[in-house]
Amino acid sequence: MTSIEFTVHGKQITQGSKRAFTFKRKDGGIGTRMVSADPRLKEWRYTVADAARQAYDGPLLTGPLFMAVQFILPRPKGHFGTGRNAGKLRKSAPVYPTKKPDGLKLCRAIEDALSGVVFRDDAQIVRHDIAKDYGDFYSTHVYIKELSPT
Repeated sequence: MTSIEFTVHGKQITQGSKRAFTFKRKDGGIGTRMVSADPRLKEWRYTVADAARQAYDGPLLTGPLFMAVQFILPRPKGHFGTGRNAGKLRKSAPVYPTKKPDGLKLCRAIEDALSGVVFRDDAQIVRHDIAKDYGDFYSTHVYIKELSPT
């Protein structure tokens, strides 16, 4: 069974809301186009796909998949003391990042970035493990494993 593992450095972008634009078509009709609400999403997905290509250059995976994604986020400055306690974590600082961004929306961007690069379609992912943790800088660790089709 094939497994792929790679890390992407940089601030993660969610794939969440979309905006709809209407436009007049050349034939006089009205068309609608959906666009991501965050213009940085396209570049983030390209960065993820590029990291995946460096880690895996085999054929597209076509069977059921397990995907684990760990999003590392830096702690906000408010989690640390000031003055002589600068750099020390406050006792009241949370252990886990429970605020935005939403882990599922972050993962959706990863899945779509890898469709057609590592696997045929993100619908093949039948098991997920999504984690958000604090660390020194923004990074995303991705692990994909083929599952037995039986």
